[in-house]
Amino acid sequence: MITLTPGAVNAVARFIGSSDKPSSGLRIEVTDGGCSGLSYGLRLEEKATPEDTVIDCDVIKLFVDPVSFPKLDGMSIDFIDSIEGSGFKFSNPNAIKSCACGSSFTTSDNGAPTKSCS
Repeated sequence: MITLTPGAVNAVARFIGSSDKPSSGLRIEVTDGGCSGLSYGLRLEEKATPEDTVIDCDVIKLFVDPVSFPKLDGMSIDFIDSIEGSGFKFSNPNAIKSCACGSSFTTSDNGAPTKSCS
């Protein structure tokens, strides 16, 4: 299960409300890249695909593809809005290493090469 904090739910609902494109939820995926080998990808999505796991988080639906789900299962997503900046914060129990930026990570079954932060 993936959870969104109330702050993250409010942020996503705000993004959906201000989007020009029809959206019914948030897609979260894992892609190769970033300082630690894998990166989180987020985007508004109109609908789920037949292969997706769909998770209801209050008024938001999360769409997760079957390849990404095992790397994200158990994760919590928060939205931080402070004077230093705003953005999503990921707490992923599957990450054995994370970059200082917080948006890239490595899992025990990740074969992607790591890169230096710049």
